[in-house]
Amino acid sequence: MYLLDTNIFLELLLDQKESSSVQVLLNTIVPAELNISDLAFHSIGIILYQKNAAPLFSDLVRDLFGEGGITILALNSEDIARVEQVAAAFRLDFDDAYQYSVAEKFDLTLVSFDADFDRTDRKRIVPADIR
Repeated sequence: MYLLDTNIFLELLLDQKESSSVQVLLNTIVPAELNISDLAFHSIGIILYQKNAAPLFSDLVRDLFGEGGITILALNSEDIARVEQVAAAFRLDFDDAYQYSVAEKFDLTLVSFDADFDRTDRKRIVPADIR
């Protein structure tokens, strides 16, 4: 089971250089094995709205989370102390520490283009690593 970081979806939605590897990932792995944090989900919405691409966010919600079946996961208030611990231990900012904590809580493999996760004990993989 995988936790997809914000940058995975943005790579595809903004048609960046690794968008094809993200598309392969989404076409290869069954949606029931894919997850996203609530923070990443909302961050994607914020970024797309800032880029005047609200319809793109609506399409994403419908295609991947509504019909597609990717699960949105959240931390609760009791988990926030762990986010702070993770941020300090691995020198991560809030969003990376949150992602790490979600992956840890739900025992998921983190999929990200963000090399900051390489400093952690969980590490990360990129879409091309999944076959």
